[in-house]
Amino acid sequence: MFDAVTLANDTSFMLSRIQFAANISFHILFPTINIALCWILVFFKVRYNLSQDETWLRVYRFWVRIFALTFAIGVVSGITMSFQFGTNWPGYMETVGNIAGPLLGYEVMTAFFLEASFLSIMLFGMNRVSNRVHTLATILVAIGTSLSAFWILSLDSWMQTPAGIEMIDGVAHVTSWLEVIFNPSMPYRLMHMLLASGLTAAFLISGISAYRLLRGDNKQSVKHALNFSVALAAILIPIQMFIGDLHGLNTLKHQPAKIAAMEGVWQTDTGVPLLLFALPDQTQRKNHFEIKIPNMASLILTHDSQGEIQGLNDFVDAHPPVAPVFFSFRIMIAIGILMWLFSWLATYQYVIKKRYPPWLLKTGLVMTFSGWIATLAGWYVTEIGRQPFLVTGILRTKDAVTTTAPENIVISLTLYILIYGFLLVAYIRTLFVMANRAVILEQGNTSITGATTTTDIEFADKQANTENQGVK
Repeated sequence: MFDAVTLANDTSFMLSRIQFAANISFHILFPTINIALCWILVFFKVRYNLSQDETWLRVYRFWVRIFALTFAIGVVSGITMSFQFGTNWPGYMETVGNIAGPLLGYEVMTAFFLEASFLSIMLFGMNRVSNRVHTLATILVAIGTSLSAFWILSLDSWMQTPAGIEMIDGVAHVTSWLEVIFNPSMPYRLMHMLLASGLTAAFLISGISAYRLLRGDNKQSVKHALNFSVALAAILIPIQMFIGDLHGLNTLKHQPAKIAAMEGVWQTDTGVPLLLFALPDQTQRKNHFEIKIPNMASLILTHDSQGEIQGLNDFVDAHPPVAPVFFSFRIMIAIGILMWLFSWLATYQYVIKKRYPPWLLKTGLVMTFSGWIATLAGWYVTEIGRQPFLVTGILRTKDAVTTTAPENIVISLTLYILIYGFLLVAYIRTLFVMANRAVILEQGNTSITGATTTTDIEFADKQANTENQGVK
């Protein structure tokens, strides 16, 4: 009987982890775009206001539709994710609800309400309110989105590096909200995420714009969007490298077990090599097939080629699973390098050559969602790297899980995967349908400011449907 109960609990534990991982992996894709995209829309709108160049208004009108679509899916997936705190992880709120509850409440009150209140003006008010009010609405939506990121990342960072609390009878109580909100890893994690969002949005814009150019849409608005996006990516990547280095130093100080897993370091040592590739073996507690650069890990992490790095063997039963963290970190770095090379090469083509060769546009199209891959890989490093703790040093993940029967979790997990898989495919498909339609619809517009006749729209819709059939 004991074995059967233990097996059921272990199964519920694994299924709950998989379900939450699937939910948050899907959800994070959409805020990652919109955190930065809303500010990019502010730039497009202000650029139009200052120059009165209506091609910038074309860029704004196209990308604000994508912002709205992304926002809608992000809100829905975020709501379902929050339900799991009660259904799958009751021990989380029982232990740290005094911190998580208020921070999530602040996110709703100061951020989501601000976004929701002015989103309708931003989307539908261009011809109904003054240009100044419409621009203000766009700015307020951007502020709301950034505030949302601030509160969520404050909570997640606190779970990584908790501060400002005391434990009384197994429950966390706040002693300093300032220390809770601005915990040791929060500034680095917030900046790292904001920059990741900027790069994700930049590559989405460059990929869709490259697709439109390859389809023969040579309008100046498309070129403006592409030029802006590659220049933005080229600027942000070096900054992200610098912030990433600072974030790594902070993680080494506060979460050394995570760093050890990221670098595949088993024994505490000095002059630790950087592993370009290896196969970590957690059973034998060593790596196979190592390809390494001597002393480089110590130099990067401690800024001293003979610096000491703690090994995983110093954290018995308190370190994360090594392989997922090790490989996720290298995927993030590899995608980041590819993004850096593409953005700088594309910027060179834009600034010096004044043209984009077809092969470069095709490369940009392939890299449309590269930001998603890098962000997910980085997120896995962050969240899996915190294990076996849900809140570092305070609450172990296994102590917060539900006792719900595994078969019930299987049902909800299956539904999540099916629905999210469908929505993800539909979202990506819709982006390219919108790009296809833009080629036709904008040709049918008699005015960029929205004065389009019914006949024009009907003709454009008919042509766009024909084009979409051809794509299918």
